[in-house]
Amino acid sequence: MTSANVESPTGEADRLETFNGPPGPHIIALSGPVLTAPTTTTEELRRFLVSLHTTLSREVGNFLDGGQQQSQESGILKKVDNVKLIDRFSGRKPQGTLYLTQTHLIFVGAEGKKETWVLHMHIGQIEKFPMTAEGSPLQIRCKNFMCITFIIPRDRDCQDIYQSLLQFSRPAEINKLYAFEFISNENIERSYGWDAFDLQSEFLRMGAPNGNWMITSLNEKYELCDTYPSLLYVPTAATTHVLVGSSKFRSRGRLPVLSYLHSENQAALTRCSQPLSGFSARCVEDEQMLQAILKANPKSEYMYVVDTRPKINAMVNKAQGKGYENENFYSNMKFQFLGIENIHVMRASLQKLTELSELKKPSMNDFLSRLEACGWLKHIAAIIETSAFIAKAISEGISVLVHCSDGWDRTAQTCSLAGLMLDPYYRTIHGFQALIEKEWLGFGHKFTDRCGLLESVDAREVSPVFTQFLETVWQMMQQFPCAFQFNERFLLKIHDHAYSCQFGTFIGNCEKDRLDLRLSERTYSLWAYLSHHTSEYLNPMYKKTYEIRRPVIIPASSPQCLKYWKGMYNRFDSGLHPREHVMDIVSAAKDHSSSLEDHVLLLEKRVTQICKLLGKSDEIIQRKLQGYLSMDSIDGFLSNHIGDGPVNTKAPMLDNNFHKNSSDSDLTINGRQLDNAAVNYLKSDTESGFDESSSQMSRSGIDEVGISNGLEASSLVRSPSSEQLSVDQLLAELKTVAIGWKSFRNVQNCSCATPFDYDVKKFHCWKCGHVFCTRCITRNIPLPGHYHRRPVPVCKPCYKEVRRSPSTEFPVS
Repeated sequence: MTSANVESPTGEADRLETFNGPPGPHIIALSGPVLTAPTTTTEELRRFLVSLHTTLSREVGNFLDGGQQQSQESGILKKVDNVKLIDRFSGRKPQGTLYLTQTHLIFVGAEGKKETWVLHMHIGQIEKFPMTAEGSPLQIRCKNFMCITFIIPRDRDCQDIYQSLLQFSRPAEINKLYAFEFISNENIERSYGWDAFDLQSEFLRMGAPNGNWMITSLNEKYELCDTYPSLLYVPTAATTHVLVGSSKFRSRGRLPVLSYLHSENQAALTRCSQPLSGFSARCVEDEQMLQAILKANPKSEYMYVVDTRPKINAMVNKAQGKGYENENFYSNMKFQFLGIENIHVMRASLQKLTELSELKKPSMNDFLSRLEACGWLKHIAAIIETSAFIAKAISEGISVLVHCSDGWDRTAQTCSLAGLMLDPYYRTIHGFQALIEKEWLGFGHKFTDRCGLLESVDAREVSPVFTQFLETVWQMMQQFPCAFQFNERFLLKIHDHAYSCQFGTFIGNCEKDRLDLRLSERTYSLWAYLSHHTSEYLNPMYKKTYEIRRPVIIPASSPQCLKYWKGMYNRFDSGLHPREHVMDIVSAAKDHSSSLEDHVLLLEKRVTQICKLLGKSDEIIQRKLQGYLSMDSIDGFLSNHIGDGPVNTKAPMLDNNFHKNSSDSDLTINGRQLDNAAVNYLKSDTESGFDESSSQMSRSGIDEVGISNGLEASSLVRSPSSEQLSVDQLLAELKTVAIGWKSFRNVQNCSCATPFDYDVKKFHCWKCGHVFCTRCITRNIPLPGHYHRRPVPVCKPCYKEVRRSPSTEFPVS
């Protein structure tokens, strides 16, 4: 089995699949506030689980007999032994114990080392199969595309768990969602992240308000449109009468408003819902509204009205009193129908795609024919084509009005994707979050309904609209790998938490809902969590200069350019992924190179300082730094002529205490005159100061034994004066930067026993060079061996070691 990062009840990423050793405290109380296991390390938590298992066996007893109540202290609602977990690819059936809590279904292997965690809110479908000789099979399909099957020995236990999961996976009330009980242990303030995005600041970045666009407060109390944000940007030429009239003529009151403004050519991307036109109705105010939008872009004589639906669908809506604009009533408008199917077609397509992804060993013909039959990539292509049409029009200086039916599904997809194509800012981590806040959360995409978070949600309202948007972004990333600051892992994390309800960010159907629920006071923000784990989501191929060379990127939508997103739909099938993610390898190589380059800068500085103490000219020093260096004279001097034995632990300062007298043959340290051998040794090089046949710059000139002994016997000292150097300091600077980093290739587990699977990012400690998981690389600190002294990731033991070093108090000049 494989694994994936999903947030635990403690705020850390839990394992959704099998792994050795739980990552953090998880157990949840039966009622009231969240209780966590009093532990922070893997070994402690493992002992806690063993103790918990013993306590359950003694106090809870056998649930099969149903004679005792569950323990409130343990947090376990039900425990079933001798459960088998089926690995559909390998055919293995490991046996263990199944625990049911209020938030997770947990499978613990027989030895207590391997676990499988399933978050209740991720469960999308549960199916109980007929009893077999081995027991009752229970299959769970999750919204993050994990499919898992348990064989439970007794049918009564299987039925109890089945009924409980049905209840927990879709709470009856919104206040029962996981986010309202979740408590983070990552030192994140509950309010942090909620103010990371501001609508006014975002539009100010685009250049609005200005002479053509203004802010209206008509929707301040959500009276004009309760699914729009409180602040709306509208043309300055549109009067209150026009705004109110247009709102009444549009479905759900969603009148045309500004979504994106091109800062250079002033072309505007606006969005709304379908008109309530029927077969013959018209609205003068709505016509005036569209004319005001056109006039807000004085450089264009016409504008596009893009209906994202197939025209046949729009014609059917006319019979319901809705439909589309009559071209005879709207002058200087060009109308386009671009054929994105409705939510029901998309839901059925995803169901077929899910069945395809669960095939064990399909033939090539079977896989390709099923992929074609499900139509999923055809729908993805339609969204990309529509968004590309919009982006091209805006980049050419033509304003565009976009709508679908109600303006919160296909409109959100195309407006946000067009913005991504047009604006490099949206292709950064913070910009992408701002894009989601504006186009999806602000303009009222119905996350509660489309994600099916509550029992009361009609199944016909559920649809993978947001999933499709994330996939279109991923498809763009495949075609433009250097244009995006974030990686695939970032998209997967956002997708998971759109369904997990661990954070309040995606709860509610509109801005008004979130204010009424007081989510910013009662829940954590997903953006706060992501900001604490930014290093996991950086794309090593990203180039800041790309936005200058290609500010607008238009992806191709031909079949040859679109790919099946294995990382999403087969994320938990380890046999289908390479052993290492290529982007993680590239990222590690860049980090390693950066560390070595910074270390070289410091070494060059130190060589220059020492050479100046030896009386070498700047010209000679610069010429030698650009070629080959010899450290023989320095090596011999340090090894043989400072004291009578090994390197003195209280080393003399090499500037104030090391000086030349008027006579070249009289060198003293701390008032002690050096013997002739020392003087001759230092002067034995060529006139340039170094022997050309000596080692390259990469040689330290001091053997590893000397370095080790010097560090063990002394404390690291750096004088506040940038011109003072101690031998101890030089030795420490050489030791605090890992020259060689351990390869990812044969590292299967972290030191905390967490397995490294395809979707789990590996991190190097910049000091020791070993590989760790994200929980073991929790600290950043400047290293004495780096020139710029910027904080870099280190493991916990190295962090403590560097912290004990006084040298970190003084920056390198």
